[in-house]
Amino acid sequence: MRRLVSFMHVSLDGRTNSATGGLEWVNISDELFEYSEKQSAQSDLALYGHGTFQIMDAYWPTAADAPDASKHAINHAAWYKTVDKVIISTTLPPSNDPKKTVVSTDVPAYINKLKQQPGADIVMFGSPTLVRSLMQDNLIDDYWLFYNPIILGVGTPLFGDLKTSIKLKLAESVMLKNGVVGMHYVKE
Repeated sequence: MRRLVSFMHVSLDGRTNSATGGLEWVNISDELFEYSEKQSAQSDLALYGHGTFQIMDAYWPTAADAPDASKHAINHAAWYKTVDKVIISTTLPPSNDPKKTVVSTDVPAYINKLKQQPGADIVMFGSPTLVRSLMQDNLIDDYWLFYNPIILGVGTPLFGDLKTSIKLKLAESVMLKNGVVGMHYVKE
């Protein structure tokens, strides 16, 4: 059975973006990219909400083409080009690209079906609205939360309107040199 893994940057007060919706507050580092690449290597399907997909799809297909592209940009761009993508959206039209599937209805049933298929992990980078929705249906198996040393006060809360409880077990924690603390929780 496939596992659904959420990979999310979070402020100390549990926000997933700033008041403007941005991620300018995230402490990016090569060490953090190593964790991202490790998760990508264990995944053969990427799951995105509409907004996160648009950001990713505008950047990653050509990120490796830049003359000053970093090792991470080259590696992640290669992964992004080859991985199958599922985009949850009620406004995007169906895709003609065989690597992209747009799902607009009965999302929990679709995700359950994906999890039953053979394959590697399903990974979600970001997509906080989708993550909250899938948490409500208890569909996420692993949570990688990267707590950044900042209190935003405003922005989208990760756990804001959750109406269910989910029991988790700490599988791993790591303190990065830039002050970010990575917490890997698995569903019990």
